[in-house]
This record gives sequence, structure tokens and C-alpha cells, in this order.
Amino acid sequence: MKRSYILVLASVSVLALMHGCGDDVMNTDTAATLNPDSGSNDSPTNNDNGDGDSGETAEGGDEDGCPPSTGCLDLPEEEEQVGCDSEGNCNLVDLLFVIDNSGTMGAEQLNLARNFPLLVQQLESLQSEGVESGADVNIMVTTTDYGNPLCKPFANYEPEAGAPVATACRKRLDRFTGLAQINPPVYEEACTEVCESPGIEPLNGDLIIHFDDEGDNVPPVEPVDINNDGIDDSPVAQALACIGPQGIDGCGYESPLEAMMQALNPLASWNCGAPDDPEVCPNGGVDRPFMREGAVLAVAIITDEADCSVKDYAIMTDSDYFAELDGDPLPSSAICWKAGVTCNGPDANGVYVNCSSDDDDDLMQPVSRYTDFLNHYVREGLGKEVVMLGILGVPPVTAHNPNSPHEPTEGGVHDLVYRQWRDSDILEEDMMVGIDADYQQWAFGIGPGCTGMNMEGEITGQAIPPVRVKEVCESLDYDDKIRCCIESVCDDDFSPALGCLTDVIQNVFSVE
Repeated sequence: MKRSYILVLASVSVLALMHGCGDDVMNTDTAATLNPDSGSNDSPTNNDNGDGDSGETAEGGDEDGCPPSTGCLDLPEEEEQVGCDSEGNCNLVDLLFVIDNSGTMGAEQLNLARNFPLLVQQLESLQSEGVESGADVNIMVTTTDYGNPLCKPFANYEPEAGAPVATACRKRLDRFTGLAQINPPVYEEACTEVCESPGIEPLNGDLIIHFDDEGDNVPPVEPVDINNDGIDDSPVAQALACIGPQGIDGCGYESPLEAMMQALNPLASWNCGAPDDPEVCPNGGVDRPFMREGAVLAVAIITDEADCSVKDYAIMTDSDYFAELDGDPLPSSAICWKAGVTCNGPDANGVYVNCSSDDDDDLMQPVSRYTDFLNHYVREGLGKEVVMLGILGVPPVTAHNPNSPHEPTEGGVHDLVYRQWRDSDILEEDMMVGIDADYQQWAFGIGPGCTGMNMEGEITGQAIPPVRVKEVCESLDYDDKIRCCIESVCDDDFSPALGCLTDVIQNVFSVE
């Protein structure tokens, strides 16, 4: 979760970038899309906002200016939409994890990985009408890093931009050191405590983990207890715990919604299962695609920050969108909040009301881009059920519905308050380096949605409250059926959150 002393160092770096590079900042890629097969990075032109509407030709792209590795993401026309699998393959589940890999997410990634064995057990136990359904599961993992231009000069890697990560974290331990220029955080234990060297990963170069009643695509290693609960964990659980931790060197301007959409783009090579047919897979394909016809689509977003899926990257260097610190407008993560959210207030107590996404200024990618994609294209067009878990900056959940799907009923979003920072919010370690409420307000634009505490009673950090991701998740609830679970990233145990995810999958899961 967010630690202010890390931001102090990052802010200095951003200022150096702005004053040292000038207009060159805007010459960086604005919607880079990584091709996982070739490792190449293809980008729209500077005037392209990443949705393929610019009409200009990108380097290496087609005449419409679309990134060649994924193509445009515009919603298809009504007549282009296809229906659900006529064979009724409703025992399929495609599960996408979008994991925040910024510098404050080490402990949260470890928390998540320790609970992957439980998740795998629950997925294997999905039932329909009281009978084991033989779930057929694909799991793909990506990050929230979409390559914001303010981060690129300090990164020594290409941002995932929605592309799958399928290598064992043991092979990328260097990515568990943050981007800060001075005393960067290091959290290798997010990997080493759950993934034994040399690590295991999918076989045959697959970009996803797959398992069903007939087997899986991971090495046949011996079961071992990876989370110290006294139970030996399966090879699938071990593989997921190895590829799940993403590191902490990702951009602090997290873009989980755009990363999600790129990951689910049907034109992406990892979603196309005809690698030898360029007409079917114009951007390449794989033998084992992630998205499948007829599968329930489940998305899990884990982040401690506000979504910063930018449409117009001019806001990253335009002082009109900066918050003020000691009277001077300076860049910070508050850009994302100011450009992406609108609220009434604050009142005399610093409390805001009626906070919602702000799509009017055409600065951030509109939330409707993602709700339309999931609800109209995926659900209505492809005939697929869509469910979502958000592990976000909301207060810890204190009660769940005793009945399926066991969604949160107390705490969490029910207790979420949008407000300014207060002196009582400042952590002791932050006070020691001179950080106060005014500084935090400049840094994030909004007060913490939750403060984390581990089992020893130690403060683990704070998280920014969600608006945009929350709206996308809640848009999936319809026909009196729960398809959205929002839990707290400040919880020290994510097992209830993952349990809620499998419960909502079970709630829509069926077998013909």
C-alpha cells in the first residue's frame, strides 16, 4: 500500500523529468502495446489516444493507426457481434488477474500469492446443481502498468500494457526493486516466500495456466506446502504462486482498466487460437488462447491507487491539472484523481459527497469505454457471463452475506468516505520525514480509503479509495444477481476476497 516516503523520491524524479526534458515527454508512447510473442513494442502516433480513432498511421501499424499487435479496441458494430458457444460449453472459466506492480504493493502481492492454493481448490470444486462440474479453467496474469510517459524514463523494461506475464518470478527478481532513484524499496520475499527456486511456469511456452478434469499445462512437480498452512499444494497452485507476483518496479500511475481491456482485446495474439491462419489471427495467435467462446469471464483487479487510464497525456505535463504544494502546482498522483473523478464538496469536515467518474473533459479514458466493452460486447455480443473482484482501497469488510454468493454486507464500500487528508491519518514514519496532511493531499488528491494493519498490529500502509474501478465492477450487477465483489486491499488476508470471487463465479456457473 501507499507509503509517502517513496512518493517523495518519485516526485523529485518527475520534476527533473519535466524540467529536463520539456516537450520530449510527450514524444513517448501514449498507448504502447506489448506483443508477448515477439517482445516488440508497437505504439500509436503522438496524436493517437490509444483507441484507434486518430486516423493517422502508427509506426509499424496499419492505415488506421492501430497497434499491430492488438489492433483497434473500438466496439464492434451490432451486426459484427457473435453469440455464445452453440455447444453450451458453460463449464469454462477464463480468469484474468490485473495486479498493481507499483512500489508499494509487495506485501499485497505476497498476501495474494499465499491464497492462490485456496483459489485453485475452490475453482476445482465449482458445482452445478450439486454435482461437480469439472471446471475447465484458464488463468492469465498481467499488471496495471500501461507505460505512462512520466514513468518511462526511469523504467528499464517495456510496460506490459495488458500483455500476459507467464514467467516465474524467480527469473525476474530484479523487478522486485522499486523505481525510486534513492533507497528504492526491495521486496523479493513477495516471490521467494511462495515460489521455490528455480520456479515453475506453464509448459510449451503457454502464456496462461490451464487446468481441467483431464490435467493441466504445468510441470508435474511434487506437491509442497507453499503457504505454511500444513497442506501440500498442487502443481497448479505452485505455478500460479510463481507467476502471480509481478514485482514492484511498475509505474505509479496505475491503469488497471485500460490494462484489463487490452488483455481482453479479442484481436490480441494471446486471445486468438489460430496461429497459422493470418485471416483469423491478423496479429498472430497461440495454440492455447486465453479467451474462449462460451467461457465465464472473471476479472480480478488488485490495486491500492485510483485508476489512471489516461486518454490525453497532455494532462501529465499541464500544470492546470497539478495539485498545489506550498502554493506551487506540482505533478503527483493527484492528477489521476483530479482528471478522473468529480465530487461535491468538501464540507467543513473535509468530506466529499456524490463522487463519480468524470468523463466530461475527455482527459481520462471514459468509464463507459470499459462498461460498454464488458456489458455490451462481451456479455451481450459474445453471450458470456462477466464477473469481477476488486481488491481496492475501501475499508475492511466486517460482514458477508451468510448465503451465496457471500458478498460483503458491512464495512467495505458501505463504510467508504471520500474526504481530505487529516493530521490523524499521517503515519509515524511519515511524520519523521516531515510529511503532513497538506503534503498527502497534494500527493494523492484525496484522503485514504483504508489503512492496513497486519496480525501483529503494525501499520502496513494506506490505499486510495476507488471510483472508476468501483463503477465498472458494480455495472456488472443486473437481474438481481451479484456479479461484483469489492474487498479491501488493506486486509491482511485476501482469502475472503478470493472466496467471494469464486462464489460469484459459482452464482453464474452452469453446465448444459
